[in-house]
This record gives sequence, C-alpha cells and structure tokens, in this order.
Amino acid sequence: MSWIVSLPCTRAEAEALNDDMSALDALVQAPVVVTHELNEDRDEWQVDAYVDDKPGAELLETLVSLVASAKGKKPKVEELPEEDWVTLSQQGLEPVQAGRFFVHTSSYADRVPAGSTSFLIDASQAFGTGGHDTTAGCLAMLDQLKHAGANPRNIADIGTGTGLLAFAAMALWPRAKTIASDIDPASIFVTRDNAGINGVPLGRGGGGLALAVAPGTNHPSIKHRAPYDLVIANILAGPLITLAPDIAAVTAPGGHAILAGLIARQMEPVLAAYRAQGFRLAARSGSAEWPCLLLIKRHRYGWRRKERAYHRASPSDASFGSW
Repeated sequence: MSWIVSLPCTRAEAEALNDDMSALDALVQAPVVVTHELNEDRDEWQVDAYVDDKPGAELLETLVSLVASAKGKKPKVEELPEEDWVTLSQQGLEPVQAGRFFVHTSSYADRVPAGSTSFLIDASQAFGTGGHDTTAGCLAMLDQLKHAGANPRNIADIGTGTGLLAFAAMALWPRAKTIASDIDPASIFVTRDNAGINGVPLGRGGGGLALAVAPGTNHPSIKHRAPYDLVIANILAGPLITLAPDIAAVTAPGGHAILAGLIARQMEPVLAAYRAQGFRLAARSGSAEWPCLLLIKRHRYGWRRKERAYHRASPSDASFGSW
C-alpha cells in the first residue's frame, strides 16, 4: 500500500515548494511531491505528497509548516489501493511544449506531436519535469539559441535536477561534449535513469553526457573540461548570485550562459552580479513572473588580458584594454 497527504495551498506556495523541497527531501520519510491547480479564478491549488508508508508526524508537521495559508488546517491523509502510485502522482502533470521540445510523463507517451523532440520525464524527487515556467523557459531559450546559429561544442548544466536541460542541449548539438552536475546525489541517479529512458548516451567524449555530484562548479571534472561555450544554470537567485564568479571562471569569452530559477524582482540583482563578472544581457524569455536570461561573456583585450586583439592598437595605447 501507499499513502497520499493532501493540503490546500496558493499558487505562490506551490511554486515555492517546486523551487525548494530541501526541507521535505531531508526527511527520513521523503515524499514525492506534486502541486496542481484546482481553481484558476480563486487561486486554489493543492499539494499532494506521496509516500510508501503511513505518513508520520514529522512529515505532516513539515508539510503544514511550508504552506502558510493552510495554518490550522489538518492535512488529508489517504491510503491508496494497490496501484501504480507514481502514475497516479503524475495525473496532474500536463505535457509541456517549449519550442521544438515536448516534455511528458508516461501518461502521455502515446500523444507525442509529430516532428517534436520529446523527452519522457516522470515525477521524481529531483526538480525539473518541464512543467515549471523556469524549465520551460530554458527549453525555449535553448531552441532560440539554436535558431540564432549558435554551435557550442562544450556544454555544462549546473544544477541539472532531472537532466532534462542537458538532454535538450545534446539533442540540439549532438556532437558537443556535455556535463551535468547537481549538489544532490539523488538528482544524478535520477538523471542517469532518465538518460537511459530517453536514449541519451553517457560518456566523456563528444556526443556523451558526463555526470558529477558537485556544489556549483566545484568538481575536478567540471574545471578540467572548462572553458564552456554554453553554461545552463536553472537554480535559485541566491545561488546564482553566489556562483557568478565561478560560472564566469568556467565560461569561455564569447560563450553563453542561460540563467533561470529567479523571479522578476530578482532579475536586476542577478544581472548586476554577472555584469560585474564581464557578462552582458543578450536576451530574455520565459514568463513575466519567471524570467529566463541569456547572457554573453564579453571578450577582454589588452596587455593585461589573457586574450590579445590583432590588427588593432598596440598594448601601449592608453585607450586600449576596455571592454
């Protein structure tokens, strides 16, 4: 038997849960969590937590503590019959079409549109099934980057979650070397499983996906493979700001960085952190509330720089060396 714990919530609370489930993941009885909308007009949402055993007090108390609007309400606890509870948990997860990409769960495996690049990503404890605006925005941005003629040969997906964005990048640029990392070991196990399900080859050479458990870019494999033509980081605003110097250090001059996981009011602080590291904003997509940013790392020339410009002013020219 399996169990489901349900609690009403608002959209903001549902999105906050989707962005950071660390409090629930830290529990001994860690659940698979799905949020879905009940009534768009009245901002009525629901969070469902699925577990194998009868929910304990710690899980119930933690769940209530994460949903402020449900203060004083008792979670609904139900025992499920002998069914595939993972499939049940995905019934509220609609497929997502973002550019050429179609991301779906097993429930929609027979409804893939012709001509689309599809990925089957089932619900798990890792973030990034494609349903959240941040993930969908990144998929659309990758598609736009391909249409613009970009051809990265070395790609890093920092904070990969389910591996989806790394898979999408590999579908667009199949000869590129790609590495996906996450601070959570469970995410790397999920990514490995999803790679097998979607026919994504693992490996360290061109066309293969390398995996690493790492906080940010702090891993020998990530540093050894740098610099990257494309870095993807769909995480949260705080870690994005903290990681700005590290991401800049592994991004090649002229390379792209796709940043997401921030809300609109956090965009300027995030941009300021990356501008200070030599990036400029090239494009913005995603929803109004959840922007996705495309940055380009500027080339730096001059006698104190590692790069040199040719057929231009000499290093002694006092007007030279800006960027």
